Amino acid sequence: MSEASRLRWHKSSFSTGTGQNCVEVADLPAGAAVRDSQHPELGHLSFTTTEWSAFLHAARTGEL
Repeated sequence: MSEASRLRWHKSSFSTGTGQNCVEVADLPAGAAVRDSQHPELGHLSFTTTEWSAFLHAARTGEL
């Protein structure tokens, strides 16, 4: 069983209901994983807790 298949994926609340821009996130022991829900077979990106926190902060404050 692959690491990705053991993770609990959650679709982003910002993903559209029309099947476009679908992003899923899963908690990792020391961070988070992100993947395209329409193409999960392409893998995921893993981020450390520090990286994920910095990304969320930048997204929330409009820095991105």
